[in-house]
Parts: sequence; structure tokens; C-alpha cells
Amino acid sequence: MSKSPATAKVKTQAKRTASLALAATAATAALTLALVTSASATAGTGAPQDGRAAAAAPSVSGSPEGAFSRITVFYGAYIDAVYDGDGTRAKQLRAAYLSAPLQRELAKWEETNHADGVLRAQNVPLEWKVTYVDSGMGKTNATVTLTWSGSDTTQLHVQADLKTRKILSITG
Repeated sequence: MSKSPATAKVKTQAKRTASLALAATAATAALTLALVTSASATAGTGAPQDGRAAAAAPSVSGSPEGAFSRITVFYGAYIDAVYDGDGTRAKQLRAAYLSAPLQRELAKWEETNHADGVLRAQNVPLEWKVTYVDSGMGKTNATVTLTWSGSDTTQLHVQADLKTRKILSITG
């Protein structure tokens, strides 16, 4: 028994409709999965739920060859050691990162001022930030901003030797 052209046309249209319906269902599922995956990927990142873009995640980088990186690493580690009450570690960091003349100068300053010469304070800052200033004449210069309670800040000028990468001076 042969199929009539009308019957063949109806079957072809039915297959096409089923195929389109299947494609639409697959596309809807894929889109739903993409939206759910995207939402769950950003849910734990503190991304705003009102459509605003999320802030970039903080990052820190450096190089053991750079004097500026050494200033940054020293202040981060030193503040952590002082905050943790680890005097031994703080002394080790001073020995490793500060020039011998600066260590002697800080000892005198601390005796006179009864405060930490690296931080120029008796307590530990809540935050720190090191900003590159410039380099020249064999030295690199940076500004260290220490944030205390509230918005109280102190700025220190720190200079390091480009060749030895040792910190030569802290003023401010």
C-alpha cells in the first residue's frame, strides 16, 4: 500500500515539529543550566544581587628581585608578626630586610620614643598599603600608608637599595 502525498506531507511536518520542539527544549534546558551555574558561581563571591558588577578580587604579586617588592613583603610580614605577638619573627624579618645602619638607627629611635621604629607607633595598624613612588640613583622609594582605627592614617617614606634590595631608611 502506497502512501498518499498528503499523508507523507503530514508525517514530514510532524517530524519537523517534533524535531523543533526537541531542539527548543534542549535550548531551554541549556540556558537554564547556564543561568543556574552562573548564579551559583557568583553567589559565594559577594557579588551584588541587584545587577551591579562585582568588584575584582584582590591580588598581590611581586618578585624576589625587586626592591619595591621587598618593601611590600617586609611590611606585610612584619605587621603580621607584630600583630601575632611574635617578637622573634619580627627580629628575624628586621635582620633579613633592613640594612645594618638602619637597624642601629631604629634601635636609637625606639629607645628615645618608646615605640616601634618600623611602624612609628606603639600599636599595630589595622591595614597597610605600599605605593611605589620612583627609582633613581640606585634606590627605590615607596610610601607606606598605615591605617589605624577609623580613617586615621600615617604615611612613611621608605627607601631601599636597588642592588642589595635592603631597606635603607624609614622616615615619617
